[in-house]
Amino acid sequence: MTAATPLLKLNNGVEMPALGLGVFQSPPDETTAAVEAALRDGYRLIDTAASYGNEKEVGEGLRRSGVDRADVFVTTKLWLSDYGYDSALRAFDTSLAKLGLESLDLYLLHQPAPLEPEPWFAAYKAVEKLLADGRVRAIGVSNHTPGLLRTLMEQTDIVPAVNQVELHPYFVQGELREVHEKFGIATQAWSPIGGITRYRAQAPNGGRSVLEEPVVTAPAEKYGKTAAQVVLRWHLEHGVCAIPKSVKAHRIAENFDVFDFTLTPDEVADIDALDTGLRSGPDPEVIKLDTFGTR
Repeated sequence: MTAATPLLKLNNGVEMPALGLGVFQSPPDETTAAVEAALRDGYRLIDTAASYGNEKEVGEGLRRSGVDRADVFVTTKLWLSDYGYDSALRAFDTSLAKLGLESLDLYLLHQPAPLEPEPWFAAYKAVEKLLADGRVRAIGVSNHTPGLLRTLMEQTDIVPAVNQVELHPYFVQGELREVHEKFGIATQAWSPIGGITRYRAQAPNGGRSVLEEPVVTAPAEKYGKTAAQVVLRWHLEHGVCAIPKSVKAHRIAENFDVFDFTLTPDEVADIDALDTGLRSGPDPEVIKLDTFGTR
């Protein structure tokens, strides 16, 4: 891993970079160049998913970058339509083939399915087998609440290494992070800069931007950084792995330039105080296998 990137040790001893590139909603025809640019700039974590439709392009970007595969932490996710034991194993093979890889660093269940739990549990048991077989270095989940984490762990054997969730200054997930700490689960933030609160029409504070908050802009001016860089630094101060998305080369480079300054405890606390407790993404408690249709 690049020396510039702090590493988080997962509960099975595997190390994961604390900052990566997410490619949710990155058009396939722009994903390859984005991944290549990110790896050139020093990123060593790339996060994709079967449902994003760009696994093939992520793999191509990795190959074009010239960075050794062993130095890049690659994550993808199992979609709801492939939940179940055998179907999960087949979907994993499909993702590997699209990525052009022989193994993964992290494989996640993309969503919980509490209203149809048996396929959800079976999918995680399949992922446990992939870990036992050495086909993936770590396993975990995405979008699981404290209660859903406990439900899943009661039915399965391996504590997730990672839970990737909506997390930004307007939704700090304090209770969830306490549960993660108790069980040694790493917290990974999607929409870490709070873009979902601006772009999703049904977001409770739609249109409001954390990048315009004085408690963010003041440190940005103080440290000669952008507001987005301050928010990403806030994640790092909390020990949260952030995976901001961009397909713009200058923005990708900017998002990675956050290792040469730190926030004071008071600055972190001021940003924490922006929390509304309101989720902008889908409610994990009511997700069904057909909630989002097929991928």
